[in-house]
Amino acid sequence: MAPSSVQEPAQVPASRGRILLVEDDPDAALFATHILTRRGGFEVTHTSDPATALALAAEQSWDLALTDLDLPIMSGLEMLGALRQMLPGLPIVLCTATPRDEWPASADDCGPDAILEKPVHADNLLDTLSAVISGGLVWDN
Repeated sequence: MAPSSVQEPAQVPASRGRILLVEDDPDAALFATHILTRRGGFEVTHTSDPATALALAAEQSWDLALTDLDLPIMSGLEMLGALRQMLPGLPIVLCTATPRDEWPASADDCGPDAILEKPVHADNLLDTLSAVISGGLVWDN
């Protein structure tokens, strides 16, 4: 019998959770994906398109959604509202480069589990998302 050409997958550490990343800035997306996968042990799926993100949210299981506040076509707040309606228990973290005093009035009240201000430091990103996923962080606006 000929040797099999199928290789067994390498042992991969168990994921700490699945994160849906919605970010239109390629550099920010690359940074977040790298930190969350390599240092955090999370499985990350990235899209820059809000419609694609909503389709992914409907089709798959997620532990957390991380979305930029300023997205094309649909704002991060609209994304948050759509995700909340579709998946009420999904933890959602907003991320923004907009200074806090320029946030839309509804940003604090729309129900994010946390808001991160860019530039986000790697440790803060990991600590915040880990705490939100574990239920240990309560957003205090």
